[in-house]
Amino acid sequence: MLLSSVPANATGVEVMTAKLESTDEGYRVFVSFSFELGPDLKNAINEGIPVSFTAEVEINRPRWYWFDEKTIRSNQTVKIQYDLWRRQYTAAVNGGLKQSFNSLEEAMALVWRPRRWLVAEKNVLQPGAVYNVGVRLKLDSNQLSKPMLITSFSNSDWRLASEWKRFTFKADDK
Repeated sequence: MLLSSVPANATGVEVMTAKLESTDEGYRVFVSFSFELGPDLKNAINEGIPVSFTAEVEINRPRWYWFDEKTIRSNQTVKIQYDLWRRQYTAAVNGGLKQSFNSLEEAMALVWRPRRWLVAEKNVLQPGAVYNVGVRLKLDSNQLSKPMLITSFSNSDWRLASEWKRFTFKADDK
């Protein structure tokens, strides 16, 4: 009975900051997360198993007369891996160039505080309209190998995910 009341984010993943910022190119998301890697997940990374974390953004425009208008879905994936030969951690954002780091904490900084990425160009959001925005982070199990995928089902260290953090945003009137 007590276990049924445990929240879905019992893994400790929390969205600390989430907001949209207007720039000359469009709208960028600023987000930060807080969580610690479990020992099994740390061991897997230290053994060279690549692990991907995906930050997702969803923007909807509410309508009183019909369902909300799904406007934008965007995500950013950071793949963390330990290079056993070079004894360095590498991180790649959305499959781009790999960056090298001396420690797992340095590489994880790209997950905890992702770069502000462009989620919408200026002309996509209707000026003056209010939008509902949702942000979350999850360990992307779709990127795992089959043996690790099976392990992830039975081990809570591998089920990292935050709840959706929701807020409203008013698009620029410019």
